[in-house]
Amino acid sequence: MSFLVRRIGFYLLAAWASLTLNFVLPRLMPGDPASAMFARFRGQARPEQIDAMRKAFGLSDAPLPEQYVTYLSHALRGDFGISISSFPTPVIQVIATSLQWTILLGLVATTLGFAIGSLLGVFGAWRRGGFTDSVLPPLLLFVGSFPYFWLASLALFFLSFRWNLFPMRHAYGDSLTPAWSWEFIGSVSIHLVLPAATILVVSIGGWMLGMRNTMIAILAEDYITMAEAKGLSQNRVMFSYAARNALLPNITAFGMALGFVISGALVTETVFAYPGLGNQLLTAVRNLDYPLMQGIFLMITFAVLLANLIVDVFYVRLDPRVRGS
Repeated sequence: MSFLVRRIGFYLLAAWASLTLNFVLPRLMPGDPASAMFARFRGQARPEQIDAMRKAFGLSDAPLPEQYVTYLSHALRGDFGISISSFPTPVIQVIATSLQWTILLGLVATTLGFAIGSLLGVFGAWRRGGFTDSVLPPLLLFVGSFPYFWLASLALFFLSFRWNLFPMRHAYGDSLTPAWSWEFIGSVSIHLVLPAATILVVSIGGWMLGMRNTMIAILAEDYITMAEAKGLSQNRVMFSYAARNALLPNITAFGMALGFVISGALVTETVFAYPGLGNQLLTAVRNLDYPLMQGIFLMITFAVLLANLIVDVFYVRLDPRVRGS
């Protein structure tokens, strides 16, 4: 319990530091972000109109300490201002709309990659020299060496444009509206295949190689030899003794991967016009939407912190030695 309390305290401190950096960094940029945003209105809007827009977007010329206190109070309430590119929609609403699609895509691709890659790594290490050990790792790593956008573009051209097997864009059919119906769920699933498969194919080799290498080291431990000498079944030794301990480093990597789910699919979302946070971030950069950029960056940071906290909780469950540390 003391371990978890310390970790929660650490992550709360890290969250406060993230909020502070998110406030300070834009204000350290050369020039005035507000002036850059309203430069397009020069000659088209009167000064009083620009002042009114500044107030609407929550921009202020108050002293920095006062701005910081106001920023923290608003952030704790989930108020990150008004999106410029989606005016007058609040930033938190824009993020919430895109976040659900990014989480769906990222969770499906990352979880499948972790599960399949780790399982292949276990079998590859258990049966050294076999097909799973000698052929699959170099093949999967070779495929994984290609950039996301290249594989995504290739899949889009052949499987969607040329052969018309999958949709080319968006997260569901243009004629549908979101609803809990089999038609909508089927459309979401078929639109998810290509973006998720692209991420899965690129990442699965790394998961397999990491699990295989750790598993090989674990199999040389004395307690594995003791378990085999006791006459335990091969499956029990492989999964309950070897794989469980070999999984710990991969669990850490999995937690980090989940944390970066929000930002990691940016290129894939752009290629497939998938309406997630990566695509939304690109739109925010193009439109100089500073409030939305800040909100998305903060969401990415919080996602990483939350994923690491969840991994720490799992560590306590999987490795009892951590409880006493």
